[in-house]
Amino acid sequence: MATIKLNKPTGAARPDAKRAPVRGAGAGVKRRPTLAQAQSERAERETRYRERYEDQLRQRYGDRPPPRELAQRSQGSPFDARPRRANAAPNAVPNETQRRVDEARRAREQQERSPAPQASAPPPARERSSRQPGPRNERRPPAALRNRPGRRDADDERDDRDDEPPEHAEGSMRLSKRMSELGMASRREADEWIAKGWVRVDDQVVSELGSRVVPGQHITIDAKARYQQAQRVTVLINKPIGYVSGQAEDGYEPAVVLVTPGNQWREDRSGTRFLRDHLRSLVPAGRLDIDSVGLLVLTQDGRVAKQLIGEDSAIEKEYLVRVESGSTERLPDSGLAMLRHGLELDGEALKPAHVEWVNDDQLRFVLTEGKKRQIRRMCEAVGLKVTGLKRVRIGQVMLGDLPVGQWRYLRMDESFA
Repeated sequence: MATIKLNKPTGAARPDAKRAPVRGAGAGVKRRPTLAQAQSERAERETRYRERYEDQLRQRYGDRPPPRELAQRSQGSPFDARPRRANAAPNAVPNETQRRVDEARRAREQQERSPAPQASAPPPARERSSRQPGPRNERRPPAALRNRPGRRDADDERDDRDDEPPEHAEGSMRLSKRMSELGMASRREADEWIAKGWVRVDDQVVSELGSRVVPGQHITIDAKARYQQAQRVTVLINKPIGYVSGQAEDGYEPAVVLVTPGNQWREDRSGTRFLRDHLRSLVPAGRLDIDSVGLLVLTQDGRVAKQLIGEDSAIEKEYLVRVESGSTERLPDSGLAMLRHGLELDGEALKPAHVEWVNDDQLRFVLTEGKKRQIRRMCEAVGLKVTGLKRVRIGQVMLGDLPVGQWRYLRMDESFA
């Protein structure tokens, strides 16, 4: 039977031998240079910098002396601007390098003292940079020099044309504004259609924003625009107390959260089927404060919003207002006349309003404007306190039998105007 003899490992191959670290020869502390070594390395770096900088000056200026600030820069060191420790020793510059620097400085000073020919005198650095040829460094004279009498060039004429306002035809206006005046679309909607090429002026497509027209021109819109506009809906809500008209505030929810399939009025005869897209960009056209109830209009149609809350809107809004007086006597006729006409809010006179008694504690208001909390503030001005406010009509659209908290679509045969 054969026997295999294994040799015992020796040296580094032995299992109990210490292995060298994986990285380098060891993990010892890096030796720091002495002060003399550090000063010597610093001096070498400064010397290399000076030699390289002087070579650049010679290549650029040749035998001519460089500007004084550049010459002074070559005498120093980029390291001189750095903060130095209080116990640091001065730079140890080799004698040969210092001698060469001193000779170059003396030569430059001698050339500066000696009169140089006018033709060879170097221009200032700023003038050289401004007069170097090439499109990148080309600079025009200041406006004060360009506008001197007798100095005109092509650039001046171009600047004059740019400064002049563009000429427009007399009586013209922006196309989007004209479309808004005609009730075709809101200005934002009109700009969107113009950008898409859906608007024609005198049978010519206009796709440039800011285009202008005169009142006599004929404006038409593409069928795509009409279809897009027809898909936009208007919602009527009987807003309850505790909901705000617009965005949520102070923990109160906006009225738009009521527009759900479950809250749609069963007797809605519009024929429009509820879609989630109907909630997109659905904004209030007129507001009711949190303590008021009644008819609130939410719409996607910019025409409807402009009709109801535009600056020149004359749509009537009718309210039933329950009031109580601080005294036992009924409001005198003079106070009723003040409510109809003669009051001011925020320093501005209010438009005439129709105000009449419905019963002993209820007034009927018909307004053509809608300032913030207008009716409540009007009543306070004549000594009345509002205890309930309900909007029942906007233009020709009535609240009717729409239950509180429910909504319906505006029908095609309905119009506010």
